[in-house]
Amino acid sequence: MESADQRQRAVHWRDNLARGYLAAAIMLVIQYALGIWVNLYCTIPTGKGVGQAFSNGAVLALHTVVGLLLILAALSMIIRAVAARHRPSIVASAIGLLAILAAAGAGASFVNDGTNGASLGMALATAVALLCYIVGLFVACRPAPERTR
Repeated sequence: MESADQRQRAVHWRDNLARGYLAAAIMLVIQYALGIWVNLYCTIPTGKGVGQAFSNGAVLALHTVVGLLLILAALSMIIRAVAARHRPSIVASAIGLLAILAAAGAGASFVNDGTNGASLGMALATAVALLCYIVGLFVACRPAPERTR
């Protein structure tokens, strides 16, 4: 049987996870919107490397910075999920991190060659990451099952 202190700690960690998932999901929506803006309205000279992203306009630089912050947020979510010892959150966070890294890789490819496939890769990987964090938010907000002897 769980003590009141253990239940309180579990609620704290689930609240912590839920806030993190919500923040990551909001950041992903912002990143997606910035990516659409860059794709439609920015000219990216290809073949000059990822460093070009910081020197080719404010929106592209902001898109790059938010992407880097998303990687940090994803790492934070894995750490939170492991600390909470909540397996569904660990799985959602790990897949979310992999999707964000895939989007970053596609973004680097897009800056180098400007192909539509790289742009599609960014969009699809972002969608997968967003789905992971929405599922993570759902499982973190579900009440823990009562344990009986």
